[in-house]
Amino acid sequence: MKYMTELVLVTGAAGGLQGSTGRQVAELLLARGVAVRAFVRSHDDRAERLRELGAELAVGDLREIADVTPAMAGVDRVFFTYPVLDGLLDATAVVAAAARAVGIRRLVEVSQLRPRVDALSPRTRQHWVAEQVFDAAGVGATHLRATVFFENIAALAAAGSEGELAVPLGPESNTIALVAAADVAKVGTALLEHPERPAAPAYHLIGEVPTLRDLVAEFGAARGIPLRYNDIDPQVWRDRMLATGSSQHTVDHLSRLWPALAKAASANPTAFRVTNDIEDVTGQPPETLQGFLRRQQAVE
Repeated sequence: MKYMTELVLVTGAAGGLQGSTGRQVAELLLARGVAVRAFVRSHDDRAERLRELGAELAVGDLREIADVTPAMAGVDRVFFTYPVLDGLLDATAVVAAAARAVGIRRLVEVSQLRPRVDALSPRTRQHWVAEQVFDAAGVGATHLRATVFFENIAALAAAGSEGELAVPLGPESNTIALVAAADVAKVGTALLEHPERPAAPAYHLIGEVPTLRDLVAEFGAARGIPLRYNDIDPQVWRDRMLATGSSQHTVDHLSRLWPALAKAASANPTAFRVTNDIEDVTGQPPETLQGFLRRQQAVE
C-alpha cells in the first residue's frame, strides 16, 4: 500500500488571522505529493490558491454533519484545527462521528499545552473535552498540545499602542512558553505524511521560553523601535480587546490564559522548558523567536 497517494482531509485549510496551521499543513502535504482535500468555509481567493496548488476543495461548516460527511468520503487521515471562536465542541463531535464512520486511520488535532478539567479558561477546558471525544472515537487521534504562537504575540504587539506590549503576564522577569505555528504545522505534516510511523497520544510543542524582558527587546529590535512591556490589569486588557471588536470567545479565553501563565511562571521560573517533540518528529530544531521575526520581516 502506498500511503503517499492516500487522501488527507485538512480542516481550517484556508487559514485564519493567526497561525494558519491548516493552510500550512495543506501546502506542505501538497508539496510532498500527498493528496489533499481542503475543507474551507467558502470558495474565496485563499481556497482558489489551494485548488491551484492541487488540492481538492470541500466547502462547508465543520459544525454541520451534512457538510462534513461527504467531505470525509474516501479520506484516510485528517488534520483538525478550529479557530478560537465558538463551536469547537460542535465541530469536534461532528468530525469525530464522520471520521469514525469511514474508518479514519489517523487524526491529528491542534489542542492546547495543558488542557485540564479545572483550567481557568473555558476554551482550555473545551480542548480537554475535545481530546476525550477524539480518543473515544477510535480514529487514531494524536494531540498537538501547542503553547502560545509567536504569531499571537506579534498580533498583540502590532495592535497595541505604539512602543508598548500591554498584556497581563506578570513581571518582566517572568518567562513565557512560545512556539512557531510553522513548527506545529511541520509536526502535523510529518505525522500525516507517514501514517505508518507510530505516534504518541500527544506531543507537547514548546519552541522557546524567553523572559518578557527579552521578548519585548527582540520584537522592538525587529520593528526598529523601542518596545516596552506593560503588565496591564487583566480587566483593563479585557475591556480594551472587546473595544477593538475581538470576539467574546477569544477575549474570554485569553483574559484568563494570560494571568494563569503569569501565575505559573511567578511560582516556578522553570515551569516551562523547550521540549524535544518538534525535533523528534520533524528532525529539525524548533524555530527561534529571532528566526520567526526574520521570516516575518522577509514577507512584509
